[in-house]
Amino acid sequence: MDITDIAQRVSAGERRALARAITLVESGRADHRVLAGQLLAALPQDRQALRIGLSGTPGVGKSTFIESFGMMLIRQGLRVAVLAVDPSSSRSGGSILGDKTRMDLLSREADAFIRPSPSQTHLGGVARRSREAVRLCEAAGFDVVLIETVGVGQSETVVAEMSDLFLLLLAPAGGDELQGVKRGIMEMADIILVNKADGDLKPAAVRTQADYAGALRLLRKRPQDPDGYPLAMAVSALQENGLAEAWESMTALVNWRRDEGFWDKTRAAQARYWFEEDVKQRLLAQLQGAEARAALAALGDKVAEGDVDPSAAAQSFVEGLGR
Repeated sequence: MDITDIAQRVSAGERRALARAITLVESGRADHRVLAGQLLAALPQDRQALRIGLSGTPGVGKSTFIESFGMMLIRQGLRVAVLAVDPSSSRSGGSILGDKTRMDLLSREADAFIRPSPSQTHLGGVARRSREAVRLCEAAGFDVVLIETVGVGQSETVVAEMSDLFLLLLAPAGGDELQGVKRGIMEMADIILVNKADGDLKPAAVRTQADYAGALRLLRKRPQDPDGYPLAMAVSALQENGLAEAWESMTALVNWRRDEGFWDKTRAAQARYWFEEDVKQRLLAQLQGAEARAALAALGDKVAEGDVDPSAAAQSFVEGLGR
C-alpha cells in the first residue's frame, strides 16, 4: 500500500481514496495500525472542519434530519461528510450499516460523503476509530463533519470529546422538566432540537421544547457558553422547518467560542483525552497476549478455588505486567 499516494488523493478530496483510508484506520490488524499512523502523519495538519456530534434515541429522525440539514448546507456551498455509527450485535458481531439507504438524496450529492461504520461493541455511541475518520474527512477538505451516534441512551457522551458542537435530537412528548435536568447527555448538549414539529405532533413538540428550555435554565452555566446557551429549539426535518434558524444558532455559538478562545482550548483538551484513551487501549491490548492470558487464567483459577483474594490477585497480576 502506497501511503504517500493515498494521502495525496485524500488531500485532493477523492472520495474513493477517503473510503479506503477510513477502512485502513478502522482495521485492528497490527500492520494496518502502523500504516494508519503513517497515513495520519502524512495528511495536512492545518485543515479544520466544523465537527458536529449528533445523538438521539432510535426513531427520533436522526437520518432524516441529517439528510435535510446536509442538503441545506450543500445549497450554501459547503461540503458535508457524515460518519454514521451503527450498533454491532453482541452475538454475531455484525452490523446492518444501512443508514446510507435513508439518505438517498444526500448520498447522490458530489459534495457529500456518507460513511456508516460498526460500533464493534465500543461504548459511548461511537466507533473506536471515529476520531481518526473525522481527521481524514477534514484532510479531504470537507467543511462540516456530522458524527451520528448509535442512539441508545443518556450515556452517549463520548461524541462530545470529538466534536465542536453537540446536538441532541428529541421526540415530541419525550419528557418533562425533570428529564431535562438529568446528568449525562443532557448537560453535554449545546443545542437540543425537538424534531417532528409538524402535523399533529407540532403542539406536543412546542410543549416539549418549552419544557426543555425551562429545564436548561436550571443547569449551571458553562464557561464555554454565551448567554442564552445551551438552548432548545423545535424543528421539522421532514418539512425543513427551523433548520436555517438552528444553523444560525450553531454558527453564532461557534463564532463566539472562536473569538473567546474556547475553540482552541477545547480542541487541545480533546487531543489530550484521545491520547490517554489510546494509551488505555494499548494497555488493554497487552492483556490479549498469550503470556498475559496464561497468567490471568492461572490467577483466576486460584481465585475461584478460594486460595487468593480477588483484590490481592489483581494487584499481583498488575505488578507482574510492569516487570
